Amino acid sequence: MKNDVRMRGFAERVDVEVVEAYLADEARPLERESVGLLDCVGRVLAEDVTAAVDVPGFPRSAMDGFAVRGEETFGASTYDAIRMKVVGLSLPGNPYAGAIGAGEAVRIMTGAPVPDGADAVVKAEVCEERDGFVSISEAVAPRKNVGAIGEDIASGDPVLSRGRRLRPQDAGLLSSIGRSSVECVRRPRVRYVVTGDELLPAGSVPAGSQIVDSNSVVLRGLVSRDGGESMPFEILPDVPERIREAMASEDADIVLVSGGTSVGQEDHAPRLLAELGELRFHGISMRPSSPTGIGRIGPRFVFLLPGNPVSCLSAYEFFAGPTLRALGGRGRAWPHRRVHVPLARKIASEVGRTDYVRVAIEQGRAVPLATAGASILSSTVRAAGAVIVPRELEGMREGEHVEVLLYDEEPPPTIDATASGVGQS
Repeated sequence: MKNDVRMRGFAERVDVEVVEAYLADEARPLERESVGLLDCVGRVLAEDVTAAVDVPGFPRSAMDGFAVRGEETFGASTYDAIRMKVVGLSLPGNPYAGAIGAGEAVRIMTGAPVPDGADAVVKAEVCEERDGFVSISEAVAPRKNVGAIGEDIASGDPVLSRGRRLRPQDAGLLSSIGRSSVECVRRPRVRYVVTGDELLPAGSVPAGSQIVDSNSVVLRGLVSRDGGESMPFEILPDVPERIREAMASEDADIVLVSGGTSVGQEDHAPRLLAELGELRFHGISMRPSSPTGIGRIGPRFVFLLPGNPVSCLSAYEFFAGPTLRALGGRGRAWPHRRVHVPLARKIASEVGRTDYVRVAIEQGRAVPLATAGASILSSTVRAAGAVIVPRELEGMREGEHVEVLLYDEEPPPTIDATASGVGQS
């Protein structure tokens, strides 16, 4: 069979850049959906948002004090206070109902509506209230300490643009202009097809010749990071009919196949993908992750990820991750912090092959942990991140400054043993 490469190996391998270009051209944001205000943080906005109201919608006090006519306080000083009659109280949500006249003041709290007739607020610290009157010892100009209508947001103002990944403060702004929901790019649905007679479900204890599935655990974390929605799954035996059924399911936007993707006797996924849709690429010039396959079944993207844990991680980062982010309206770029440090020792590579090299950072230098050993998941735990060696380079020399893609989203905290109580008795 044309696409059956089992036990025959790869006749040729395609360059990483060719695969990336194909995916960048094919992946477009999914359709929009309405998302409730409380669930919109982290989602990508699919509409331009314009305010339909003023915020605030009334003149409000910027501090606790007394609402007055500002010009009536001119000349007030510590030695010559101006005395006004207190005619009422204005609270947030419970404003003073009347209008103030000449020589009158209203006690007011921060955020409360400024009464009709008043145009300034005198701060409480320069006021002394007694027997229904307030003595003001500092002049205040009109509009002083008053938030004007629309001071924050004016009706008709554009406030958020489509394509923005919403932050908590963005959701707060949406709430302030009266939006209960917003149109966002739909989150991509991801189906996992995890295969292998030797696999036990995550959370099991390895026994005999069986190993515990770790790839799905890693992939779920990566999919969550990239804004996808993981669908329920079960580990499948190496039975072609079962794998075919799972791959053909139409309820996902992306299918991630873990295991059974190379050229071994039980590697059925490449042939099945070719029969169900299109196997666009199989075999890529990279290390690790060389057996990765990529194609489509109808509108769904299918990624055949190697079973070896490091290869699975690498293939996801290069190909599946950027595609998932693009479908969800995010940027394709890898979402890693980056640092530039010198190499502690050289990295050997081959021209024509892209290498994903795990490195630790010790004393400000990048220390390569392994260039092989795709099954050693613990190397990614010991690593601070990865260095990508592009295919046009024959390795990197000791002392050369390299870019490290860091696994951690933020630097580790510096623990003060004294402040935290660590080590104290």
